[in-house]
Amino acid sequence: MGSPTGAPTRPRGCHDRLVGLLGKPLAESNALFIPTAQWGQPACTPISVWKSTAGQWADAGGLCDLSWSSIGVLELTALPDIDPQRWQPWVRDADVLLVDGGEAVYLGGWMRRSGLAGMLPALPDTVWVGVSAGSMVMTPRIGREFVDWRPDGSDETLGVVDFSIFPHLDYPGWPDNALERAREWATRMPGPAYAIDDQTAISVVDGAVEVVSEGHWEFFDSRG
Repeated sequence: MGSPTGAPTRPRGCHDRLVGLLGKPLAESNALFIPTAQWGQPACTPISVWKSTAGQWADAGGLCDLSWSSIGVLELTALPDIDPQRWQPWVRDADVLLVDGGEAVYLGGWMRRSGLAGMLPALPDTVWVGVSAGSMVMTPRIGREFVDWRPDGSDETLGVVDFSIFPHLDYPGWPDNALERAREWATRMPGPAYAIDDQTAISVVDGAVEVVSEGHWEFFDSRG
């Protein structure tokens, strides 16, 4: 759910699923917010990063203003120069990682370089909430359409899940995100793929995939 500039809407079903995954209310949960993907997206700016971090999107709010028990910022570009014994406990102590949108390939690169990607297998109880690129980074590939950081580079991401995501389906004023474009995109994906609008989330728990939606989504599988 959400947008590349970090202005997610809040479908109630998605909220309830998040509470269920956490196993406790948001007000009792500790969060870390990761804005890194925005720096790789040409459409994002220091203003959009601040709005996301401060929950200042006038039309929809954001991930950071959901009444968490505590919330901090984890900037992945800073981590290679920080002793892992300092920052890794912050990650382990968090109930949820809130990962903003932006550019998924850029985000994936910094997740590897920072060491966060390597930590993921040791965090089975930590909930990952990704907005746009923050979700796409967990897929095997995003498609050439969504590579904005290095347009001539790879579209490969982390491959934590085995499906791809086409975000912001039929978003107003974004013709490139129309359904027909999503269907074309899906033919170039090597496996299962979902096109989802901003009222839709995909929940993955122990390999089980479930779509949680109050909007529009479609499933594709080029393998037939």
